Amino acid sequence: MKIQESGEMYLEAILMLKKANAQVRSIDIANYTGYSKPSVSRAMGILKKGDFITVDENGYIDFTETGLAHATIIKERHDVLTKVFMLLGVSEENAAEDACKIEHVISDESFEAIKKHIRLYEL
Repeated sequence: MKIQESGEMYLEAILMLKKANAQVRSIDIANYTGYSKPSVSRAMGILKKGDFITVDENGYIDFTETGLAHATIIKERHDVLTKVFMLLGVSEENAAEDACKIEHVISDESFEAIKKHIRLYEL
């Protein structure tokens, strides 16, 4: 199933929250993102239906294998793109903001080329 940009943003938010606290519920996502509780609930329903997450009887959210893989890819894109922009002299705040916009639309080919190129600066 193809996931939309908003779904990817929710997956990334869940990943970040799970790193800070193993147990994540919709209210945590709403507080973290600033989105309304109904919007988060609707998004969680879509992600659950798409087999990206599971929600237990207590409302705790966990990734499926597919969901974790997708969230990890999005987070990697965000981190690498932020780093590239900062290397170019962009402030950390703007670099992260721009990376967040681009991470959802960049092709795999372009992203892999950027990763390959940035390795030259890490040596």
